[in-house]
Amino acid sequence: MSLARAIETGNLAELPSRRDEDWRWTDLRGLIRELPAASSDDAGEIGAGPFDAIAGAVTRIVNGRLRPGAVADRGVLALRIISRGDGAHAGRHAVSVASGEALVLLESHEGRGAHISEFDLSIAVANSGRLERIVLVDEPADAVLVSRADVTLAPGAQFAQTVITSGARRQRIETRVAHPGGGGAARLDGVYLLADQRHADITTVVTHEGVDGTTDQLTKGVVRDQGRGVFQGRIVVRPGADKTDARMGHHALVLSDRAEVDAKPELEIFADDVACAHGNTVGALDEDALFYAEQRGIPEDQARAMLTEAFVGEVVDRIEHEGAREIVRAWVAERLR
Repeated sequence: MSLARAIETGNLAELPSRRDEDWRWTDLRGLIRELPAASSDDAGEIGAGPFDAIAGAVTRIVNGRLRPGAVADRGVLALRIISRGDGAHAGRHAVSVASGEALVLLESHEGRGAHISEFDLSIAVANSGRLERIVLVDEPADAVLVSRADVTLAPGAQFAQTVITSGARRQRIETRVAHPGGGGAARLDGVYLLADQRHADITTVVTHEGVDGTTDQLTKGVVRDQGRGVFQGRIVVRPGADKTDARMGHHALVLSDRAEVDAKPELEIFADDVACAHGNTVGALDEDALFYAEQRGIPEDQARAMLTEAFVGEVVDRIEHEGAREIVRAWVAERLR
């Protein structure tokens, strides 16, 4: 079952629902009572994307369709997933990194209108290849979006990811990593900043299948008003995947009585010689730190913004590409202030 399949067939029974354990907090079947018509081919004029200025090449996928003239590039690639109008569409794309190569993938989801869409991305990183993926999701409040990435790593490959989102009517950003070990490393980070009635679901599954692999995860969220944040992180260590070092952390600030955060960090370990851990906290701003800032003459609203920005800044600081890091930092600061 998937949103893409429901869009293709028009059958609402294909939609994931709360009966599916992995979708119980992001129920699509209970939300979508009728699928809109297919999105138009004519999306109108499209301006610059958030990462265009620092990218070596730009690939545009508009309403699920690859725009002519898109360029596949090695180095720094901006992948723009653009949705316009109130229709339904699904798209897919594939990215590969050859042995010994490095790629920075600057992925942006840019929506306008109450669209319903799914985007599926396949990523393959060969032996000793390196990929950093930064995903900036900026969608309207009435959109429904599912984004799924299936990542396959070869031994010795390096994969780093940071997802940054402000949510939508329903939104799920899912990443599944097949980790072979062999000295390979994966980092999967996330930031969600939710207000009004926006919803965001960051779901990850990393499956360690071989000896000597590492995974490092850090996700932080800030939820206010009636926003709802969902974090589901699962690390699976298969039999024989000894010497796996896997760590996961999720921490959220809930800034109103009606906001909600649902978190489910999981470790499934079937090997003995491993070092695995996870942590999860959900709470309010540190009142002592807030009081200290106010005593120094900082207005309460500004002090709250400073503290929340510092809270999620730990994740932003882990972005390796300097230009992308500064763009994300400015985007986060604008939404917090």
